[in-house]
Amino acid sequence: MSDYLTINRNFWNHRAEQHFDSEFYDNPSFLAGRNSLNTIELDILGNDLSGQETLHLMCHFGQDTLSLARMGATVTGIDLSDVAIEKANLLKQQAGVTAAFIRSNVLAIDEHLDQPYDLIFSSYGTIGWLPELSRWGQLIAKFLKPGGRFVFADFHPVVWMFDDAFTHFQYPYFNRAAYVEESQGSYAAPEDEKTHASAYWNHSLADIFQALLNAGLTITHFSEYDYSPYDCFAKTVKTEQGFQIQGLEGKLPMVFALEAKKLV
Repeated sequence: MSDYLTINRNFWNHRAEQHFDSEFYDNPSFLAGRNSLNTIELDILGNDLSGQETLHLMCHFGQDTLSLARMGATVTGIDLSDVAIEKANLLKQQAGVTAAFIRSNVLAIDEHLDQPYDLIFSSYGTIGWLPELSRWGQLIAKFLKPGGRFVFADFHPVVWMFDDAFTHFQYPYFNRAAYVEESQGSYAAPEDEKTHASAYWNHSLADIFQALLNAGLTITHFSEYDYSPYDCFAKTVKTEQGFQIQGLEGKLPMVFALEAKKLV
């Protein structure tokens, strides 16, 4: 669909306004020094990114971008939303952390960037907003230095098969169509009563792997988890590691993470 960028840009402009001061994102604790990254991705990233030129794709308002900077990286964050980028620049000023933020469609970053990166990072609720992944993979490969790596964590595509209440399968596992829906509230602002349209797609693990492999990258790590680090779904039960869906505890893949490298 040709107008999905406009639909989703408006959608995320509204969400960025709602999310910035939400309890979910908890900016006060972030400004006090909390690292917003989770163990899942930190286990792949490592704790010291000193000297690494880093690109953060689909960064929202920049908490994870600035966390990467606090770990030593020189970071540029990219996001489709004008408001998210405005908020990201405000947050970096409040935090006193150096980072660059650019408003761009993730599939058009070559219009804004001209340097290669040691590390490209993206996480949680990102690729579902893209109609297909081949160009996504090609751009990641293009902007990685030889020896550079792409670290990616996201919600498992099986999760997106369910209805919001996790009572039945509502959507196919495979990417067969855009889902354009009107919705109220969000995981970070459930009280929001305004209705906004969004367009999204489900992508199988095969879609993700092939997009990276076809672009010439080598997958060096892949893992799956039966919990979410975020309480962002209905009917959740808190566990020692994170959040699971009540009645499906230990049965449902909820998150995956991977590393892909550009070996040549």
